[in-house]
Formats: sequence, C-alpha cells, structure tokens
Amino acid sequence: MPTPCPCPCQSAAKTEEKPDRYISFVGLDCDAKAHEIMACIRRYIDDPQHTNAFWEYFKKKAEGGSGAKPDDLFLVHSNLNQIRELFEAHEDAMALALLDRIEEECC
Repeated sequence: MPTPCPCPCQSAAKTEEKPDRYISFVGLDCDAKAHEIMACIRRYIDDPQHTNAFWEYFKKKAEGGSGAKPDDLFLVHSNLNQIRELFEAHEDAMALALLDRIEEECC
C-alpha cells in the first residue's frame, strides 16, 4: 500500500498561518491593479522614443492583434521581468511598488 503524501496541501491539518492563496485573492481586485499597471506601461511604450520591437509586440498582443485578447493580469503575469526592467530603466518607484504588489497578491 502506498505511503500517504506528506505534502501539506494533501494534509487535513493545514496551517492557518498562511491562507490558501486562491481564497486570499478575494477582495484584492487584481483586475483593477492590472489595468492600472497597464496604464503605467503604456505611458512609456506609447512614446516612440521609449519603445522597441518587444513593446510593439506587447501592445499588439494587449489589443488582441495577434490572436485572442488576453486579460491585463495575464499579460502582466507573463511579462513580469520585462515590465520590471521598463520601470527600473525609468526609475518609476511608484509603478515598481504597484508591480511588486501585483506579483505578491495576484500572480
């Protein structure tokens, strides 16, 4: 007979110190935060001096130009590192703080 999984996710005695991540998303309004961060991104990449091939592709994807239009949270989650680099390059502390919050609470 196989040994039961010792993984806490399979255990009946889950710790209450850290709430279940999916339940903890309730009330965080991740969609609104993602929409806000997309506005921060567009503030830079819509300026021809601050765009490049990647950001042009990102804009096309965000607008549904390369298939089905993904939601903002999916785009942010899928491109966290590139978005972080963009905000770091522009020394945008407020956008970086929001990105950190989205990554911690929503992704």
